[in-house]
Amino acid sequence: MTQNIQGPSHLPAEVQHSALLQLLTNSLILCHTTPYLSCYDVLNLGATSRAFRYLVHHTPQVFRRLELATVKAAQFDIDAIDHGGQTWRNVRVDESLTEDDFYSGPLRGIFSSLRRHDILRDVQVLSLDGLSVTAELIHDILIDPSYAIRILSIRDARNLNERKLRASLKYACRESRATGTPKLKGLYVFGPKDAAPGLLSTKPTVPPTAGVASTWNNKSQKALTADLVDEPEAWYARRGQQFPRRISSEWAATLIDCDGVIAFDAVLCTGPRHLNSPAWGTVSIEALDAASNPASRSVPHYGVATHSLGGCASCGAAPEGWTVWGEDRFAAARDACERRTSNSSSSDIGRFPLLAPPPMHSSNLKAAMCPTGQSIKSRLSSLSSTRQEKARFIPRCFDCIRDRYCASCCRWWCENCYLGPWASGLGGHGGATDTEADLARVTKSCWECGMNCHECIDFTQRMCHRCGGGYCLIHNEGSNMIACDCKAFHSFSH
Repeated sequence: MTQNIQGPSHLPAEVQHSALLQLLTNSLILCHTTPYLSCYDVLNLGATSRAFRYLVHHTPQVFRRLELATVKAAQFDIDAIDHGGQTWRNVRVDESLTEDDFYSGPLRGIFSSLRRHDILRDVQVLSLDGLSVTAELIHDILIDPSYAIRILSIRDARNLNERKLRASLKYACRESRATGTPKLKGLYVFGPKDAAPGLLSTKPTVPPTAGVASTWNNKSQKALTADLVDEPEAWYARRGQQFPRRISSEWAATLIDCDGVIAFDAVLCTGPRHLNSPAWGTVSIEALDAASNPASRSVPHYGVATHSLGGCASCGAAPEGWTVWGEDRFAAARDACERRTSNSSSSDIGRFPLLAPPPMHSSNLKAAMCPTGQSIKSRLSSLSSTRQEKARFIPRCFDCIRDRYCASCCRWWCENCYLGPWASGLGGHGGATDTEADLARVTKSCWECGMNCHECIDFTQRMCHRCGGGYCLIHNEGSNMIACDCKAFHSFSH
């Protein structure tokens, strides 16, 4: 153990005269410490002496994870170039300067400096959250062999042309690509960037003369901070909508093109209306269209999942089954998908989403996808199913849960238990069966979808004073003037 701490004999003699150097020459301690330091702090550590410089710049794992969001030189505080005729002052712009050079200038300058110091080749996990990132810069990371980045995070990036980014990803994942390319295996792009640690650890100061109200405000602030720190894990623990912004439908084709090559922090919807679903063909699409809201009858062939669901409120399952961590794709479902699309893959890349934040001590893709408390190895996850509950979820897009999902309590009804608000029977507004009381259009059920969810619908606030009909949160959100079945407009009390 003493020899391991002292390190190899080829290190300079100054290593033996510093306790900190002796500690950090243990590569295990050094590689588990540097991810918590900023790049600026690590470089300052290497600038203190020749021994530290040798230690920092000759240990490849030191710069394995690089986060540039906190680097001052990477910030881009200039607005768009075209200000509608406004005059720029104190700024000289070269006529040959392209838009990409302008917006990606800070990051390209940092990458050039890292390349000169032989640091860029060691970076495997790179975070550019909230910075000015262009699609051309991502294209270079995908194609340029000097980059060894395996996991990239560009959440809430500015000046990013998503159309060009999708084209670059499609080109990088083409079937005629060279063996071993692209090196990038994981891309965080849809979710929000991680909250700054300083915001979560800030404690409000209460003056000595503060009263009872200030004391309780302080306690409430601490409770809120604890809730933010212990936020449920996306997809597996946190149900409902997963992303704060709308995702373009064109991203579904990109996820199809990158299936088995690059993983994202989102997955494809597995609803039975989509061609990639294991349940495609098991549910009558014509019956669903006839019983659904006219706005939801045009569902694309593929869709990006934006909601994580549990089991159906009636049957506790879903037609396509669960997405369970550690279980391989079912052979029948895989064969069915291969008959419908030529580029389907049995790999976990594309089946499981990347979980935020990116891994601290590893560049392994499975480490970025593995839920908390589960094993990275799929075989061990299957063997440990008797000791702990398996992490699982049902990914769905909004088109597949419209008229069958409650945004308040996150309960939903599958296609086998509830066809839609225009299904035959129950006065033309009922469900698939007459035995489901929750889906029947009875008094105090939603006029639009027929659901009767007591946890989310407060009909003392959402019922018509004339006919007694009400609307659920889905069909009455943001409005207090709605036409009910009595063919008249009535105000809803608030």
